[in-house]
Amino acid sequence: MRESFKLLLYFAFTLLNAGQVVSAQETNAVLTNASAVLALSAEHASLGIKVSIRGVVTAAEPDWGGRFFIQDSSGGVFVENISHRQPAPGDVLIVSGISFPGGYAPTISKPDWGKVGEAPLPRPKPVAIEDLMSGAEDGQRVKFSGIVRHAEKSGNLLEAELTSGGYRVVAYGPMLPGIDPEKLVGAQVDLAGTPATAYNGTLRHLLSVDVYFPCVTDFSIVKVAASDPFQEPLTPINNIAQYRAGRSFVDRVHIKGVLTYQRNGEDLFIKDASGGLQIKSREALSLSKGDVVEAVGFPEFENFLPVLDDAVFRKAAEPRANVESVSPPVGELLEGLHHSDFITVRGKLLDHLEERSTSPTGEPDIKTILELQSSNLVLTAEAETPAPDQPLLSIPIGSLVEVSGICFLQSAAGGRIQSVQILIPTTYSVRVLKKPSWLTLQRLFIFLVIAFVVIIAGTTWTIMVTKRNSALKRLIHERELDQKELQEAHDTLEWRVTERTEQLKFEVTARKEAEVQFKATLTERTRLARELHDTIEQTMTGITLQLNTINKLFEQDPKVATHHLGLIRNMVRRSRVDLRRTIWDLRSRELEQFNLCGALSIGANQIAENAGIRVEVETRGSIRPLPEVVEDTLLRISQEAITNTVKHSSASCVKLDLDFSDQNIVLEIKDNGNGFTPDNCAGPSEGHFGILGMSERAKRVDGRVSITSQPRQGTVVRVVLPITPANLPKAINEPADQTEIIADPNPYC
Repeated sequence: MRESFKLLLYFAFTLLNAGQVVSAQETNAVLTNASAVLALSAEHASLGIKVSIRGVVTAAEPDWGGRFFIQDSSGGVFVENISHRQPAPGDVLIVSGISFPGGYAPTISKPDWGKVGEAPLPRPKPVAIEDLMSGAEDGQRVKFSGIVRHAEKSGNLLEAELTSGGYRVVAYGPMLPGIDPEKLVGAQVDLAGTPATAYNGTLRHLLSVDVYFPCVTDFSIVKVAASDPFQEPLTPINNIAQYRAGRSFVDRVHIKGVLTYQRNGEDLFIKDASGGLQIKSREALSLSKGDVVEAVGFPEFENFLPVLDDAVFRKAAEPRANVESVSPPVGELLEGLHHSDFITVRGKLLDHLEERSTSPTGEPDIKTILELQSSNLVLTAEAETPAPDQPLLSIPIGSLVEVSGICFLQSAAGGRIQSVQILIPTTYSVRVLKKPSWLTLQRLFIFLVIAFVVIIAGTTWTIMVTKRNSALKRLIHERELDQKELQEAHDTLEWRVTERTEQLKFEVTARKEAEVQFKATLTERTRLARELHDTIEQTMTGITLQLNTINKLFEQDPKVATHHLGLIRNMVRRSRVDLRRTIWDLRSRELEQFNLCGALSIGANQIAENAGIRVEVETRGSIRPLPEVVEDTLLRISQEAITNTVKHSSASCVKLDLDFSDQNIVLEIKDNGNGFTPDNCAGPSEGHFGILGMSERAKRVDGRVSITSQPRQGTVVRVVLPITPANLPKAINEPADQTEIIADPNPYC
């Protein structure tokens, strides 16, 4: 009747909260108690409904980043407060915020809170361990009882693991003054605190429940543990699961045995005269096989088989013992007589495989599994190593092997053994007794499969070849027809190409002839311009100079003026000769032969005499006739150089040095005049073509002209002409890039 009344009240309270939630959503009102927030579904909580509650802080750890649990008269709720500001347990707060789905249960987010006082923590609600572990009491201050199975200092907090009714809860709170955490193991305690769930946020699934108690008084020791459990009487390993009068589930047992296998920080296996046992312990004390070990722990059952859990152990003073394995028959294994014992079995290797995982410490963990058949029993042998165990993986399938290790049984309800597993301590615990014959069933099957594949492939290949041959014959016939048509088209195309080629040859020949004529005309025009410049223009320049002289001397000294008139007549006569020769060049390509040395002397004196410049001509080498074009080039360049000397240098001496060598003719014209700066020399853009003309004449016969000069240090014009068949005249189509102008600090004269 009382339980029915409680259910009725809970149903009415739930309807009242649901009505408050609906009203808050419809009227934009505010949720004013914790139970109304917890009653929200995840969808409703995500709407951000306004919340304003008044309550007492029940849990708030310094490393929570400002988060805390608050509880009012209706229940407790978690507050998502990301801030450096954090209340303390016992503070009375007014919290305003919005609803949030949370990772497991609805919470209050974006809070704005203020402290209005302090109050005692709410009276804890007694709960059964089953209700606590279901997550239904999340955030509510509760009270329950349990046995301490493990305790240690975690930072500034006491971390204690409690068990009750087959469940395990981790509690966090302040350190108990004057009490060593290890002394709490085995004690029966009453604990009051606020449970907080660990969850999978994606699935919103409960994983575990932790309890936070803020006060030392919340952790009450009902029954203390034994001061030194190693002083308790020894219990044979085979007796820990047997009936004992007055036995309590909080009592620990004290056992002793020889170590057979250890997985440090996880478990170890020992045996005595009565049998073997698995001991689960977190201690990291490393032992060796054969060490005598004492252990104290809580007897429990896993898969209906005994195990010593939450144990502490130590190495006994006895010397190391020799560990002998037993070779039990299959029937005894199936009866569960050798669980956790060190045994040796023989069997045929059926298969081996490798599993990779990560150990709790983060190190790689590779498990090599051998599947064996011993009589009518199929069992597995497993070895855990940080790297692949190649010796085990290299054992041929079908070998007869002998395995020594820890027998680990899996049992079902009623004690029926489901599987047998052997934990291999080292690779040397497996010994190959007999390797399989070469022709195994597996290899025979492989050979049959290969033969079948070859037959299928051969048949398929034959069919494909036949089809391809037929298709190839059709293609050959079609290609023969296409080839005949292609040959006809090719003959027609070849005739048209030949006809078109003849037309193109005619057009190209005509175009080339036109280009040759154009280049010849352009070359002749360029040559004629040089001839006019080097002959008539220079003669006219000389006549002009003589007329200027006559103009100055006519009144002062008529005889000298008359002499200059005679020079003018000679220059006009010479100009007529040059003009006739030019006309003759236009009519015929052959030039008349003349003495180069005499021509250079006569030409230089005619130009320099009236300017008061002394002319010296020196010849070296074997004097011989030269090609007409070479002699003409040297003569014209010398005339241009001496004319420039008369016009610009104010020199008193000019020397012509003509050198006949086997390969080259070198002509140097040196003066002792003012000189000039080559970089500032006037060129064609200012109407001066003298240097350009000299360069073009030299280039026409594969020669080069270099000019060396500095201010007030004279000028040297050097002409180098090779005597080769290439001296034939050629068109000047490029700029005169072979003229070299150099500043020389030591010129002649």
